[in-house]
Amino acid sequence: MRIVSLVPSLTKTLADLGLPKEHLVGRTPWCIYPENYVADIPVIGGTKTPNIGKIMALDPDLIIMDKEENPLEVFNELKKKGIDCFVTEVESPLDVPEMLRSLGKRINCETIGEKIAASIEQELEHKMASTGPKVAAMIWHDPLMCVSPTRYSGSILELCGFIVPDFEPNGNGYPVVTTNHLIEHGIEGMLLSSEPHNFALEEGEAISERVVREGGQRIWNVCIDGEALTWFGTHTLHGLKEFKALYEDLKMKAP
Repeated sequence: MRIVSLVPSLTKTLADLGLPKEHLVGRTPWCIYPENYVADIPVIGGTKTPNIGKIMALDPDLIIMDKEENPLEVFNELKKKGIDCFVTEVESPLDVPEMLRSLGKRINCETIGEKIAASIEQELEHKMASTGPKVAAMIWHDPLMCVSPTRYSGSILELCGFIVPDFEPNGNGYPVVTTNHLIEHGIEGMLLSSEPHNFALEEGEAISERVVREGGQRIWNVCIDGEALTWFGTHTLHGLKEFKALYEDLKMKAP
């Protein structure tokens, strides 16, 4: 089987599921894990702009895609050329176990897929009630953007006990926010992601200063691992543990 992956977190998932390295024949430049697994795999363009010609030259049997991560026109072009595509649609960690089972079956790695799916389900059995603190998980600085609870990254935080307000219920899940939004929604803390924008703590503190100047309560800031926030698949287990630990740590420090 010859596979091209257009999703970084799913490239890692393929490796974790036990796909032999020689079956992965193409990847994006952001497919960087595991390093020794992807090092010699040709890059065929980005997640949004893969080079169809390069993909076709690799004579793939299967393309790994995600509904949100990869453009519909890329999927349509590949299907038009007769290429089989495995497309994920993951909006919450709750969707991950079944996706892993399906992907494991598709690539003949069912046993490991089932094992990891069961481990995630076990972790999800101990999900926290969303009792707070109320947080905004920041992913971009200019303009200032955060995540919605309707997206995977917001959902994983809520499953770990945080309250994630929906600033823009009819939006795309990644709202642009102002200091007024933070004040109006009673945000207590900002979780500053390391990707796609690598936030520095100072950037968060500057936003908190503006909130205070505009009459709001001071917002605390914590830097978080962006991969734990956004990388779904086998990495979901790590993300759940990471944010449960953060929640407990913050709870211990609360006045």
